[in-house]
Amino acid sequence: MSNLALWSRPAWDTDRWLRDFFGPAAATDWFKPVTSGFTPAAEVVRDGDDAVVRLELPGVDVDKDVNVEVENGRLVIHGEHRDEHAEEQNGRTLREIRYGSFRRTFQLPAHVTSEAIAASYDAGVLTVRVAGAYAGAQPQRIAITK
Repeated sequence: MSNLALWSRPAWDTDRWLRDFFGPAAATDWFKPVTSGFTPAAEVVRDGDDAVVRLELPGVDVDKDVNVEVENGRLVIHGEHRDEHAEEQNGRTLREIRYGSFRRTFQLPAHVTSEAIAASYDAGVLTVRVAGAYAGAQPQRIAITK
């Protein structure tokens, strides 16, 4: 059982799921700039008693466009992937790279504080280590009295 829960959008949002999977309905929409945000791919792995969260953020300036925070018992990673070439484009452009703001939220165990969290960025991957997230995560048997 994981002590770090990954939050995602509700499964019943069928319209959005279909748009995300199949793309724009008409071919003319392929050349319009993508204005909506994106959701960076994430993984949460266990490393001993620590939880390690990795987000793919290639091309993002983490110094000025990414924030890692603890908010109401949650690890919140939010920011923006800016399109630096938006003014340079003339005519039609095919876009497969998503730009815009993003926000990923992960529930933290009650005993984890902000001092237990460290973040680093290398080769397009943001790595956030939550020290001790799995400490005491082993089930303990409770005696039943009669």
